[in-house]
Formats: sequence, C-alpha cells, structure tokens
Amino acid sequence: MISQKMQQKLNEQITKEFYSAYLYLSMEAYFASQNLNGFANYFRVQAQEERDHAMMFFNYINHVGGRVILGQIDAPQTDFSSLEEVMKMTLDHEQFVTRSIYDLVDLAIEERDHKTNAFLQWFVTEQAEEEASAENNLHKVKLVGTDGRGILMLDAEMAQRVYTPPANPNA
Repeated sequence: MISQKMQQKLNEQITKEFYSAYLYLSMEAYFASQNLNGFANYFRVQAQEERDHAMMFFNYINHVGGRVILGQIDAPQTDFSSLEEVMKMTLDHEQFVTRSIYDLVDLAIEERDHKTNAFLQWFVTEQAEEEASAENNLHKVKLVGTDGRGILMLDAEMAQRVYTPPANPNA
C-alpha cells in the first residue's frame, strides 16, 4: 500500500500524462492541417506513448492497492505560429514532465517508498530520452528555418517514426 500523499501525486501524474497525449494530438492535428503528415505522424506516436505512460501509472496504483482517481484534462493549445514554436513548446513540456517525475522520486525517497522509487526509475530514463529527442528536433528545425526544402526533408524523416509500446515490466 502506498501513502495517501503518494497516491494523490501519482493520480495527478496520470492527468499530466493524459494531458501530454492531448497536447500532442493537438499538434498532430495542426500539422495534418498544414499537410505536414510526417510531423503529424511524429506527434501521433508521441501521443500514443503518453497514453501508455498514463496507463503505466494507472496500473501501478492498482497494483499497490491504491485507488485511481482521474482528474480533469485541460484543453491544449490548438493554434501555433510556426514549426519552431511547436518544437520549443514540446521541449518545454517535456522539461515540465521531467520535473514532475523528479518530484515524485523525491517524495518516494522522503517516504522511503522503495517500490514506487523503483517503478519511477523507468520514467527518469524515459524523460532523459524524451528531452534529448525534443532538443534534437528543435535544433534541426532551427537549422532549416523557413526553407521549404529543409522542412520537407524533416517531414520525411518524421514520417519514419514507428510506435513501439514500452518494454516496462511494471506496465
């Protein structure tokens, strides 16, 4: 059994993860409306990953005898001024999620909740990858700027991304 405080914070993380999925679906819709289907694909895969992350927290809470309480998901931004704005927003959002995961780890350590700490370590590693990917994408977008050929090249690259479910034994 986990503490009430930990259960509340993990439930809040579920909402954050589902919001992340919602945000990335909004970005997918934006790119689809711009006929940048590769970028749309990238964010569709990103949304799928975030839904899986939410469900990993959902399953964990149930596994340790807690109670899942779903929170309200806010509407995401739907209009964007540029490709660079979307990529910068993605990086900022991933950094926000990383801080949230770190706060959960800190709470697990404070409460000497070793099983939750062990569960969260997968997310610590995952967030390092998410931030690196977001930084890399932002850098590439900055390099090409508004050059249509460069954007189309990046769009083709983004189209190659394939969804891979997480290989977390705690899922």
